[in-house]
Amino acid sequence: MFLAPGGFRPGWGEDSRPSRASVFLLVWECFRIYFESGVAKVLGGDPQWRNFTALDEYYQNGPLPTWIGWYMEQFPHWFHLAAAFFTLALELVLVWAMFLPRRIRIACFFIVTVWQVGIILSANYTFLNYLVLVLGILLLDERFVLRYMPSFWKKSYLATKEVKLLSTPKQGQPWRQRFAAQISALKVAVSAVMVSWIFYATLAELIWMIKPVRLPATPVTALEPFRIANRYGLFAIMTRGRYEIEFQGSDDGQTWLIYPYRFKPQDPAKAPGIYAPYQPRFDWNLWFASLSSWRQEPIIMRTEKSLLRGDTDVLLLFAGNPFPHGPPRQVRAVIWQYWFTTPEEKGARGLWWRRQLLGLYAPTLEREADGRIVVLEWPPAAELRE
Repeated sequence: MFLAPGGFRPGWGEDSRPSRASVFLLVWECFRIYFESGVAKVLGGDPQWRNFTALDEYYQNGPLPTWIGWYMEQFPHWFHLAAAFFTLALELVLVWAMFLPRRIRIACFFIVTVWQVGIILSANYTFLNYLVLVLGILLLDERFVLRYMPSFWKKSYLATKEVKLLSTPKQGQPWRQRFAAQISALKVAVSAVMVSWIFYATLAELIWMIKPVRLPATPVTALEPFRIANRYGLFAIMTRGRYEIEFQGSDDGQTWLIYPYRFKPQDPAKAPGIYAPYQPRFDWNLWFASLSSWRQEPIIMRTEKSLLRGDTDVLLLFAGNPFPHGPPRQVRAVIWQYWFTTPEEKGARGLWWRRQLLGLYAPTLEREADGRIVVLEWPPAAELRE
């Protein structure tokens, strides 16, 4: 909001260049995404980060793996160990280069960009990594970008800049000039207050993340409803296994037909795809549900009830409807554990996944003749999966 030039069609923004404070705030955000993630990994206490085994099964256990992730999973242990070490080194040490002189910042840009591209190709973290890529562009400057800008853009930019440098400012009535100056001063004052406020809130969050120091909390609390000043902490605790919830329907309680997913791993012979920056929220949230219990995840029971009613909006979340002529009489949710296959298994059978059925995940529901929905079978009590 503070970076964008004014006007509906501002062109190259030469008339309203962003303040150094607004640029710094976005670089600060980029820095925090990396640094706070590294701090969370260290303070989270997960032994996998301490012994550098956190990435040994990372590629198969994330929300939505990719086929490139399958190949990276096959790399030897030393590769995953080095990747885990470099992840911590980048997030805790290297990112401080964002605040160092120009050449070091540019070198930092290329390192973090290559790193983000690798994450995008090996896992589907929706739009997050693309946003971080865009923030990283702020580490570059005009002199560097012009060198690689397409010629027609460069000519347009330089011509516009030259015209604006040679043009004389418009003269207006004195009262209008004074009013414009007052409005400009007010905008600068408001921007300064907001930028300082946001910076304090994010700095306090970072400090509290490392050590519980007593700082005024009111400015931070006041911003919380707007979700613009939060802490980050990606992969503080690594997922220990991959579990997949599968919805099935039946008309007789004997033959169960599967509701196929659009994006989630399900068919062992289907290669995991690359969907980012699109976020399939239904499939995404089912991954989190699989790590918990059905009592804590109301999305599961709501989906079962919707399938029994033949809710069109819910059916569209799936890749197909195994009951095209009407909803089934019974619906259940079972849970599987998945693993990437080895190159030998894939070569012999053409499978990307191997899996094992663990049993019933949520209550089996039945729709009676009068439309009432009742529980037909309860799942066994199970501990949370991590």
